[in-house]
Amino acid sequence: MGLAEKRIVKTYQEGTYQELIKEINTLAGYDLEFQVDWSSISDNKYSNIWEDSFTKIYFTPIIEAFKGITADEMGKEALQETLKTIVIKDENDNYSPKSAYSFEGNTLTIDHSPFSNVDNLQERSSYLSEFLESKL
Repeated sequence: MGLAEKRIVKTYQEGTYQELIKEINTLAGYDLEFQVDWSSISDNKYSNIWEDSFTKIYFTPIIEAFKGITADEMGKEALQETLKTIVIKDENDNYSPKSAYSFEGNTLTIDHSPFSNVDNLQERSSYLSEFLESKL
C-alpha cells in the first residue's frame, strides 16, 4: 500500500468509520469492540472505491441487522449478552454472505472481499440479520 492508499484509509478511519461505529453502538445500546484488519481490506487495486465499498460491505449490513434485532427489549438484551466484538478482515476473498460471516464465543467475524458484490446490500443485510438472530 502506497502513500495515496494510506491517506485514503486514514481519511476513512477518521471520518466515515467513526460515524458508523457511533451509529452501530447507539443501535446496540453499548460499545462493541471493533478489530479491523485495515491492511487486509485495503490490499487491492480498488482504492478508488474503498470509501463506498468498506461502508456497504462491512458496516451497512451491521446497521441494518441491528435495526431489526434491537427493535424490542428482548433483542437488545440478547445482543448485549451475546455480542462483544466484531472482527473485519479479508483473508479468504469471500464474496457471499454465507461464507463471509462466522460467530464464535462472543465474536462476529466478517471475512469478506472488499470489492466483490459491493451493491448486494440487501442480501448481506438480510443474511446477517438471520445469522445473528440464530446466535442470540
